Amino acid sequence: MSLGLSASMSGGENRLETISRLAQWRVDTIGPCSYRRSDAFKIGIWNWYLSVEKGRSINVRLFPEPGRVAKERPPLARFLLRASWAGPPRRSFTSPVHEHLLRNSEDFFWPIEMSLGRLTIDVEFLDLKIATNNAKSPVSIWPNESMALQNIASKSTLGLLSRMLTESIHADVTINTTDGVLKAHKAILAACSPVFESMFLHDLKEKESSTINISDMCLESCSALLGFIYGAIKQDQFWKHRLSLLAAANKYSISDIKDCCEESLLEDITSSNVLERLHVAWLYQLEKLKKGCLTYLFVFGKIYDVRDEINSFFQHADRELMLEMFQEVLTAWKPI
Repeated sequence: MSLGLSASMSGGENRLETISRLAQWRVDTIGPCSYRRSDAFKIGIWNWYLSVEKGRSINVRLFPEPGRVAKERPPLARFLLRASWAGPPRRSFTSPVHEHLLRNSEDFFWPIEMSLGRLTIDVEFLDLKIATNNAKSPVSIWPNESMALQNIASKSTLGLLSRMLTESIHADVTINTTDGVLKAHKAILAACSPVFESMFLHDLKEKESSTINISDMCLESCSALLGFIYGAIKQDQFWKHRLSLLAAANKYSISDIKDCCEESLLEDITSSNVLERLHVAWLYQLEKLKKGCLTYLFVFGKIYDVRDEINSFFQHADRELMLEMFQEVLTAWKPI
């Protein structure tokens, strides 16, 4: 479901790292008339390469790995490239937004001016679609977690039904949300959450009245929560309510939902949401998401894209989180 974090070393000072929809390739000084190619990195369903070719100028190429996948399901990619030199003097070039059908290394190249020093190339995929040979329009692969999500939900449902059978957990319950009422089953809620189970086992008001008041969720968000628990949630419903689901999963100790939300939030980190995601990761102790956000900001240099928002963020950020961010800055700027 998620790309997570990866890094590969190809000898010398060449280094390739990926996070979410970004790849960064650091290349040592390029000699005259030389050619370099990165290690393969996976974005979407394709393995990708970056290459640089030096002549009168430097040509940067982005292309999928040749093979059956690229031939039968070629990617229609929308992306940005950035090239920078460590200097001195430090120089940086950013491409316009490109959108190309990419089958091989000849389908796209980006010429940039030559400079001295170690070269770093970033590629950020804004969208990836699978091109088709029929009349159908290309369809974006993001969000494309429906199969993995359905597997998790189905496995959870089978576990709940099994526990319902073996422990004779059966009863109806009413759920009051901020703007409506939903019906559910005590047995299934108790099977998925120790918090719900405790409500029904002990002499609490929920056991006596068969009613749960969820005052911090609206009807629509709570419907998404029940949809996940029962294995009936739809993909667009999950994406729309991920943050509400995460809060509920943390409150009611539902680990499957919490893990699934973290993986999904790690999948589509962007400059517009990275600070919010970092706060969410800190609030709910999501280590993978926190590491992903810090890597996005400091290893990939996206901190410069959120300069206007960072001051407000620091005014409300936890002191320990600010310390971690400072330590990440020191690590990212450490000489290779």
